Amino acid sequence: MTSLTGRALRLTVYIGEDDTWHRRPLYSEIVHRAHAAGLAGASVFRGIEGFGASSRIHTSRLLSLSEDLPVAVVVVDTEERIRAFLPQLDELVREGLVTLDECEVVRYVGRAPGPDPAAGPEGEEPL
Repeated sequence: MTSLTGRALRLTVYIGEDDTWHRRPLYSEIVHRAHAAGLAGASVFRGIEGFGASSRIHTSRLLSLSEDLPVAVVVVDTEERIRAFLPQLDELVREGLVTLDECEVVRYVGRAPGPDPAAGPEGEEPL
């Protein structure tokens, strides 16, 4: 498990949910590549409304405009690891926005291996 505290870099990739890489969602490809690169973690956030360089507004409020909603893929790790990952984004991201922000990691703790604590006795699902 990666240990991460103190100064870090936050990578945010803003793309559309319909963007693909070889018929796979682009956000999924970015997350899987970040995992394969050993980065500390990645999360995907789906927006409810937004616009980008095309100036076309995408919103979940109107059925006719609910296609290709904005998606943000956020990765936080050391500056060295994030910068080493950037060439992969050059290959993947054809349209979108990629930003880097300095941040401070206050706490980064994973789950302990073993059964899910939300499960009942002996791993049973709660009622």
